[in-house]
Amino acid sequence: MERTPDFPAIPVIDLSRCYDPSTRPELLADLRHALTDVGFLYPINHRLSDVTNAIIDILPLFALSPEQKCEVALINSPHFLGYSGEATETTAGQPDMREQFEFATASSDVWEDGGRKGPLLQRLQGPNQVPRVSSKIRGAITSYISSLSDLSITLMSLVAEALNLSPDSFDHFLSNFNRLKLIRYPPPTSTRDTKTQGVGPHKDSSGWFTFLLQASGPDVKGLQVLNNNGDWIDVPPIEGSLVVNIGQAFEVVTHGVCKATVHRGILDGLREDRYSAAFFQGIRGSLTRTEATEKLRHHFEGWDAKGKPAAIAA
Repeated sequence: MERTPDFPAIPVIDLSRCYDPSTRPELLADLRHALTDVGFLYPINHRLSDVTNAIIDILPLFALSPEQKCEVALINSPHFLGYSGEATETTAGQPDMREQFEFATASSDVWEDGGRKGPLLQRLQGPNQVPRVSSKIRGAITSYISSLSDLSITLMSLVAEALNLSPDSFDHFLSNFNRLKLIRYPPPTSTRDTKTQGVGPHKDSSGWFTFLLQASGPDVKGLQVLNNNGDWIDVPPIEGSLVVNIGQAFEVVTHGVCKATVHRGILDGLREDRYSAAFFQGIRGSLTRTEATEKLRHHFEGWDAKGKPAAIAA
């Protein structure tokens, strides 16, 4: 199934419309378009302003001293949790000029379908390394992960319904082990600075869906999405919104009906630090490739050239 030739902007999805029977069908149609033609969407009216504000309030942790950051360095964690500095990661062979703190669902709260945990999930589970400069930091992180976990479950039931499936159709693929990355993108040091890649072009491979909070002001841009025409489309912050995008695992399960979209973060034009919080919805660690490719094969291979299953296309 091919997408429409291109998209000029990311669609806004008003989640409040799901509660009204008269507006729910329109919401589902808009969501279906975002999933099958774009791969990105702006959810608004998500009812999470308290926890998003709390996360924004702890972003001064990036001003900690190098010694304080070193105490919680990711290199100290076998579970890939903690702090990493600029240029410690690369994308497309170029250094990513960003620093980040990585956290995850507390191990004691993790469950999986049937009680099984795959070896990868067991390896990734472990204690969060949280800077001890303020007691508010751990509480804000825990609340944010919990609230985004709830939102992700709600959205997945809507996604399933939009794709003409029962609301619980994707539960089998998911774990409640989710990860959170707080990120700072610095502005270029000068007009001659050639290190302008915040994060290079990529598709998200580490989660089912990604929920991004653009935590700087409305004029602080940097996120871009590659449309089907090969043009980079700006994804500017919209007050009260998140940015949600499809991960590669969901593309596999839907047999390409819903494709993960290439995106990047650039530093060009930044005059101040850009902050974001990326929540990665967890995939069941014991999920096999056969399960991923076969469980919904019949449904998605039946979609017509216009991107609709027969029940919708009729």
